[in-house]
This record gives sequence, C-alpha cells and structure tokens, in this order.
Amino acid sequence: MSEPGCVFCQIVAGEAEAFVIGSGPGAVAFLDIAPLSRGHALVVPTAHVPDLLHGGADVLHVVAPLVEEVSRLLVGRLGADGLNLFQSSGEAAGQEVPHFHVHLVPRWRGDGVVRGFERDPMAAEDLDALHARLLG
Repeated sequence: MSEPGCVFCQIVAGEAEAFVIGSGPGAVAFLDIAPLSRGHALVVPTAHVPDLLHGGADVLHVVAPLVEEVSRLLVGRLGADGLNLFQSSGEAAGQEVPHFHVHLVPRWRGDGVVRGFERDPMAAEDLDALHARLLG
C-alpha cells in the first residue's frame, strides 16, 4: 500500500533515489538527506502509514527489528559514542514527511548537536492536576 506523491513510498518502490543501508520484512532504512549528524538514518515501514497515531503498535512492531539492527550498525561502524532515537507525529511535532519514520542519530561526545528539547520543570500541584486529567 503506497500513497501517491509520498517521497518515502517512492523510495520504498525504488522510484526515488536513496542511500539504503538496511531492509527487513516490512521496513527500509536509508540515510537522511539533511542529517543532524554523520550517519543520521531513517527507518520507514514499506506500507504507507501517515504517523504513529494512525499506525499504533502495529507499525512499531514492523520497524523495531530494523531500528535495532541499524542502530547497532551506525554505532559499530561509525564508532559513535551513543545514539538518539526519535519519532515525530504531526506537523506541530516537526514531522515533515507524512509517512511514519524513526530517526536514528549517531552521537559523539562534544559533537554540538542539540541534546534534546527545552525542559520546564512543573510544580507538584500542576503535575497532580495533569495526572488527574490524564487518568480521567
């Protein structure tokens, strides 16, 4: 199942150029063309799934083995000190291509890549209210 005009579907079908570094049942991994670090790779399901909210546990199950395999490849072959794994669902979260994908970003000590998101500690009463809202 593919989506017309989806660049990741085109890569999966061999219709668009990509630097593929791994594949498995139902998933493909390739280098990101605008990397955060050397070796930044994406793992995508071969079937078109817009995002995690549409694919759920099924899409995670499909990509997980290749995510692990490629993570080990990147750290092992590039000598990285660590690796960031992230996934964005929806434009507001920074998703640019509406096809589920997992980012694997090799990291080295002192590489200057932003480590994560800005954090803002919450007061206990705010956490309590949020907790109550989430549990309904």
